[in-house]
Amino acid sequence: MLNFTNLAASIEEPQSARMEQRTKPSIKAQIQQAAALLGVDETTFVTSVALERARATLANHERTLLSAKDREMVLSALELPAAPTKALRKAMALHKESAARDG
Repeated sequence: MLNFTNLAASIEEPQSARMEQRTKPSIKAQIQQAAALLGVDETTFVTSVALERARATLANHERTLLSAKDREMVLSALELPAAPTKALRKAMALHKESAARDG
């Protein structure tokens, strides 16, 4: 039997949420075959694989990778920010007025 880690098993919550989807028969057959090879049922297989992909997608979305040059530019800008421009001062004044009216 091949190696399989059920990622959802460590989550201590009741299994009360339901998910359903339609798929093509050939896709279902492949999922059934893969689950059987791993010795798990289809729900466990699909849930674990989907959870793994969801976590990877979320991690990629939440992370920004910079080149060394870009990293240095960002750090430099944080350490020595540029003086506010005329347009920025105007925008902040408008924001301040708007906040005072709404607040």
